[in-house]
Amino acid sequence: MAKLTLEGVGKTFDTIPALDAINATIHDGEFVALLGPSGCGKSTILRLLAGFEHPTTGRIQIGSKDVANANTGHFISPEDRNIGFVFQSYALWPHMDVRRNVAFALEVRHLDKEQVRAQTDEALKATELTDYAKRMPSDLSGGQRQRVALARALVLDPQAVLLDEPLANLDVALRASMQEVFSQFHRRNKSTMVYVTHDQSEAMAMADRIAVMSCGQIVQFDTPETLYKRPRSSFVASFVGEGSVIPIEGLTRNNDAVTASALGTNFSIETDVEAPNHICLRPENLKIEESGDIRARVLRASYLGGQYRLLLETTKNHLITLLSRDRYPEESQLGLSIAQPWAFKEA
Repeated sequence: MAKLTLEGVGKTFDTIPALDAINATIHDGEFVALLGPSGCGKSTILRLLAGFEHPTTGRIQIGSKDVANANTGHFISPEDRNIGFVFQSYALWPHMDVRRNVAFALEVRHLDKEQVRAQTDEALKATELTDYAKRMPSDLSGGQRQRVALARALVLDPQAVLLDEPLANLDVALRASMQEVFSQFHRRNKSTMVYVTHDQSEAMAMADRIAVMSCGQIVQFDTPETLYKRPRSSFVASFVGEGSVIPIEGLTRNNDAVTASALGTNFSIETDVEAPNHICLRPENLKIEESGDIRARVLRASYLGGQYRLLLETTKNHLITLLSRDRYPEESQLGLSIAQPWAFKEA
């Protein structure tokens, strides 16, 4: 396995910028998710790492070796990078059984038969496909086909595995099952994995770190817990997890304690910057109390199984969300207390 490094990497398609000076390091054995809306540049990074595209600026390293350098023109082709790639569409050979689909890349490299058999057996075992080796792709479920695609990427013992929205074509229950498959595989094999998705639940469930992207840039690269608890911008606060971004109207400091004025009241905040100007108000920062800090009107109550998601409007016309075991009718007026939300400085 290997560390992946991008230094000042940019990519332009027909004068239209897709990536803008990306700097990122993915550590050896790390599971990183690239998360963001469609068109933000996630798949472009993956294709650059795989060697399917040339960078317009910057350089890319796998381990200590340059595989692409826009300044010198140096470029190593995909087949010589030893990178596994799992496509969204599976891209299996329909006329080959599972074993042959997995073994084909080894056969093309003209390895001897015993080596092909041994490496194919190992890849099938790692993806729990040994019992399906003789089946054709048409006889497999979507999840099984996805495992074949993963086994095919692993059979060459790649330095890293790149996955481009591999669960997008699966139903909700099967996606959850395959998330566990990928997580178990990573824990067992310690592979360096880069996973592209626009689904935050997938990224949060599997990744060691998440690079949140917007408009061709990485806007925050952190652990799932840090992204949720300590977003650095309105975009991250809104895109990762539920919550509302509220502007701060004033600040008071008393030693280490910081109090913010917002929503018509004052409350303690958590922050690590000198002059935060927004708070990220998560559902867990709010508690229903008749004598609470603010009043809000119930706009909608959605049942989530065991609890309700309440969409509320404050007297300051901000929309906020909280979770409740009880259902409250629309137009109900609730009192809410606010418990130390995270505050950040928006540039």
